[in-house]
Amino acid sequence: MTSEDKSVCESKNYESIFNTHAETLRNFVYYKCGSEQLAEDIVQEAFIKLWKNCAKIIFTKAKSYLFTVANNMFLNEVAHQKVVLKYKQQTGSKVSNETPEFILRQKEFQEKLQRTIAKLPEGQREVFLLNRIDKKTYVEIAEIIGLSVKAVEKRMHKALVTLRKEIGNI
Repeated sequence: MTSEDKSVCESKNYESIFNTHAETLRNFVYYKCGSEQLAEDIVQEAFIKLWKNCAKIIFTKAKSYLFTVANNMFLNEVAHQKVVLKYKQQTGSKVSNETPEFILRQKEFQEKLQRTIAKLPEGQREVFLLNRIDKKTYVEIAEIIGLSVKAVEKRMHKALVTLRKEIGNI
């Protein structure tokens, strides 16, 4: 019996496919998502889908089918997580005890701050964001960028001077 004639629906052939490709498939998905649990869930679902469609799958194409199914499941999970995140952001921002004037002023300030940060020279903007957003120390920033700590301090100082001039004391 050639590999073309083998049926995926036969349990020994299906088990052979599982034993041959399950670990590689799990690693493939894990490298994409970084979650062992999600990778194992996707692999399990891919093999279930292979079993349900075994009559339609040619034995030699089973590996390709599994990787395609697993990749599509991963992409669907990513899209789902984006929707969940967007929903959380929308619902979280609707509830507020602040006055409409305060919310408007806060939004205007935020927009002005973002515009001003965007206008900063690249080196200053990079140092400012690494320090204020990513909470990196000047020493860590110096290592990341490849500058001395003094150069990082100078860039940060210039960025803060520009921001204070444009926006006020922050």
